Amino acid sequence: MLTNRQRNHIDVPTLTAVLVLMVLSLGVVYSASASWAYEKFGTSSRLLNSHLIKVLLGIGAMFVGMMLPYKIYQRLTKPALIAALVFLGITLVLGGEMKGATRWLHFGGMSFQPSEFAKFALLFHLCALVSTKQELMKDFKRGFIPVMIWVGLVSVFVLAQPNFSAGVMILALSIVVLYVGCARLSHLFLAAAAMLPVIAVYVLMAPYRRERIMMFLDGHSNGKPNYQLLQGIIGFGNGGLFGVGPGESRQRDFFLPESYGDFVFSIVGEEYGLIGTVLFMGLFLFIMLRGFRIAKYAQDDFGRLLALAITSTVTLYALVNASVALGILPTTGQPMPFVSYGGSSLIFSSFAIGVLLNISAFTDMHPREQKHGGQLSEAATRAAASDFGETSARPRPEGFVELSRDARPEGSVEPLNRAAGRQAGVGTVY
Repeated sequence: MLTNRQRNHIDVPTLTAVLVLMVLSLGVVYSASASWAYEKFGTSSRLLNSHLIKVLLGIGAMFVGMMLPYKIYQRLTKPALIAALVFLGITLVLGGEMKGATRWLHFGGMSFQPSEFAKFALLFHLCALVSTKQELMKDFKRGFIPVMIWVGLVSVFVLAQPNFSAGVMILALSIVVLYVGCARLSHLFLAAAAMLPVIAVYVLMAPYRRERIMMFLDGHSNGKPNYQLLQGIIGFGNGGLFGVGPGESRQRDFFLPESYGDFVFSIVGEEYGLIGTVLFMGLFLFIMLRGFRIAKYAQDDFGRLLALAITSTVTLYALVNASVALGILPTTGQPMPFVSYGGSSLIFSSFAIGVLLNISAFTDMHPREQKHGGQLSEAATRAAASDFGETSARPRPEGFVELSRDARPEGSVEPLNRAAGRQAGVGTVY
């Protein structure tokens, strides 16, 4: 658990931004789902009540992630990832099918999407591996290949559901972590080149995936317009600058399918206008900037990588969801974090944000003027000096590697302490 001093260092702006998104999501989900819920269940608040419970569970998960020291996850990432792979395997055999995909496990009246768990379990494990075995990351056989085996296993299970967009997102986020973790660019390009033909064949194997790509490219497939995208864009047009007002959306009334999930951003654009969409995306931009700042000031390599991975995940999913609603990307089915209706994404994303906040509690990015004999505390002095460019004022532990250095070319990164590497069992990355 955190001490009182560490609780005072939790990044309150990030916490506030996430809570604001959760509160706003209640109004957006209710407005987007009210007509459909009344038609199907006889009450317009059915999905709102369910979403409220999930928001409360998400806040609880965020609190758990915030209170537990993030370093304990460094020892738990491998068992968690193995458990995630087991859940993904069980889902393929026993999972519930919806629209031709098997993505959920059902427990009584509750459902669970293992791919959300697997996504974060993989990213946490990659951060743990890279931070402790960084010297080996430039070794293709002993470092890069073993790491890519984990990435490949998760991606294959997710693609087999099938869930193409989630699989591609997991691959993209994994490459981001490995790039920041100093993997060779040549290895990353080689991996990407090997994946592209496989992904192309995977897309062409299913007619509905080909149709989705064709709809995105020319707006039609087999003479039929991309109805969902068209209705979403109409919603943005209806909203104009200031929007039609909360609860006044016309597109939700059976024109825009699943507007409370994948296309929730279209409802935001219609009811709150351009100003509302800028506000929503501004909150995600704010979370991104704060998250990168937390990564910059993190206490160790694991915290720095983990903060970057969590921030990149939340930001990328928000950007992809908004891009789909605007017709910039083909339909993916990926939710907008903290806003779209859905429990698994909300709860696991909230937990990840809690871990990010816990990392912030161990930084000196929020210097407090704690005076000792008329002088600022050492932590505050170091942080203030760093903010003014005096990077040498912040002493680093032995063997520390500044992952965020601009010196990204191969061979330009300081090696980790070799004795520490041997003690950690450097031999092959697993």
